[in-house]
Amino acid sequence: MTDLSRRNFLRKSLVGSAAMAAGSTAFAASPAGIYRPGTYSAKASGIGDVVVTMTFDKDRITDVVLDVSHETPSIGQAAANELKRMLVASQGAGIDAVSGATITSKAVSQAAAKCIAQAKGEIPVEVIENSDAGDDGDWLGKPPEIDEKSIAKTRETDILVVGCGTGGMFAVAAAAEAGAKVIGIDRFATGTGIRNDLGALNSRYQKAWGTKIDKFDFVTMATQYAAGHLSQDLVKLFCEKSGETIDWYGDRLKERGVDLWHESGDKVDESRYEHFATGHSPRWRGTDDGTGKRLDGNRILLDYAVSKGAEFDFNTRMVKLEKKAGRVTGCIARDGDGRYVRYVAKKGVVVATGGYAQNYRMMEALQPWNLRIIGRNGAMPGAHGDGIRACLWAGAKMDETHSMMMFDRCALRPDQKTGVETAKSGDNGFFWMGSQPWLKVNADGRRFMNESGTYENILHADEYQKGHCHYTLFDSNWTAYAQQFKMHGCSRLYPFENGADPNISYEVVRDRMLPGLLEKGFVVKADTIEELARKLGLPAEELKRTVDRYNALARKGIDEDYGKESFRLTPVDKAPFYGAKNTGYVLCTMDGIQIDTHMNAIDTDGNPIPGLYVIGNDSGCFFANEYPNLATGMACGRTVTFGRIVGIELARS
Repeated sequence: MTDLSRRNFLRKSLVGSAAMAAGSTAFAASPAGIYRPGTYSAKASGIGDVVVTMTFDKDRITDVVLDVSHETPSIGQAAANELKRMLVASQGAGIDAVSGATITSKAVSQAAAKCIAQAKGEIPVEVIENSDAGDDGDWLGKPPEIDEKSIAKTRETDILVVGCGTGGMFAVAAAAEAGAKVIGIDRFATGTGIRNDLGALNSRYQKAWGTKIDKFDFVTMATQYAAGHLSQDLVKLFCEKSGETIDWYGDRLKERGVDLWHESGDKVDESRYEHFATGHSPRWRGTDDGTGKRLDGNRILLDYAVSKGAEFDFNTRMVKLEKKAGRVTGCIARDGDGRYVRYVAKKGVVVATGGYAQNYRMMEALQPWNLRIIGRNGAMPGAHGDGIRACLWAGAKMDETHSMMMFDRCALRPDQKTGVETAKSGDNGFFWMGSQPWLKVNADGRRFMNESGTYENILHADEYQKGHCHYTLFDSNWTAYAQQFKMHGCSRLYPFENGADPNISYEVVRDRMLPGLLEKGFVVKADTIEELARKLGLPAEELKRTVDRYNALARKGIDEDYGKESFRLTPVDKAPFYGAKNTGYVLCTMDGIQIDTHMNAIDTDGNPIPGLYVIGNDSGCFFANEYPNLATGMACGRTVTFGRIVGIELARS
């Protein structure tokens, strides 16, 4: 869309145009009209940072540019054109909220009001800082110099937690519960939320169902996925402490009437890839707390932390860490009004800002190969690498292998290309059922691997296929086959063996998601395989041969070509037939700052940096190459476990 394609203008021109507009009369209205002609910019917090840039002549708003690139693609970003239209039409900031995009609409209105006030000379001109470093390719950049005179206030605490998402909220709550004075800051108007799939070993929920996982089997699995690029001590710590963390979270949920369920997996039909039944998810249905808002993990832990004395400064973004005599003492942050605030943390700073999966410049520099096999980015909107960069400025060391978590659940129209531009555009399909082990072929219409592997196996195999993609084919029996497949974790479409709910049920996929994908052209439907081939742009004769061969293997019950398990070897023989062009869906980056078993950041000499602690996707030493999705919730389980550990340890230090 036009607004988003002008990001380069925003990056290169905002500071210069705003500075010129300020001049020596920034506080004086133009005597010749309503506005002082020029271009003015302002920022407000929506889901992420929203930047509005308005151009004025002496009497009118002549142009509006919106940067809503940090908003949810299908919601806030999709509302950009309508919001721009309303601003220009109204010649003011008092616009109605676009349906479904209330948070983004409010932020656009607030930022527009500040632009107008600048143009009238009522407030100083705002200078917009770019959080993702310059266009010269230097993703790291340098720490900004902050004039002492510009620091509006200082706040002191025992523990400062930077980022109040999945890991940060656990750290704040645990530290407050243990009696420490703790402040959590977050760049958004509220915490970014607690993920629902949390992995653990030896929780009371697993014990009740009879799930037993050998600690050293798990450590071995993690080491194999990472090809040794990890700290076994950290994986072992997760194995030993995650169960009690999940039990603690279960207590917090139970206090608010919410049940936590262990996702059991199945005891039959072993697959070639070993599954570890580590998943735990809350059952949120019917949990309205009486305020008109449904409960979620963020609300529950926020309320609990506040009840224990924790404080939160939202709409506050860390600018840089501060260090004195080799120790990290706190940070300088910028609040929602643009004022600098110094935070002094006596016991330590915990950095938990969520990795860098929304920072394409940083990803291009560190792991460009992964950007070739994506089409959709579902990473948290605050994941711009701010925490990692701040730690590096403070002398920390980053993992030397770089990786991201991707799911094979992005569908593209047949004429779309994989890669960054498609992911940025938001014009892509959320193909939840893409991880099912259907027949999958390359652009030549040929099968090329066992489809029953991990989510990322096929994406990395796409590196060797035309167009860096594959094509998923299934038929009208797909709901029955999805039950037969007995998938694990979030790819499961039916209830688990013990009654736990799937993340998304097959009914939701059948009745809502699939029709929407068909309507928008991300999935195609046909009465014959030849017709399906034409609609997907695949060679019809070759695809027909591939399907015939696959169906013969399915009837035989033995995959002689790639060894897929018989219970996942299902024919494509009942019309109508369905197909989709498939590529990767980004969830997060997995490399980060190296840490020890106390979550203490490690410097480039291999020594702990006093006062600096890192958790979640900002931290490293745990993953490499690809995500072990057959250990459900492993990443989020690691995040909450280490968040709770560091909160308790710092409180007691």
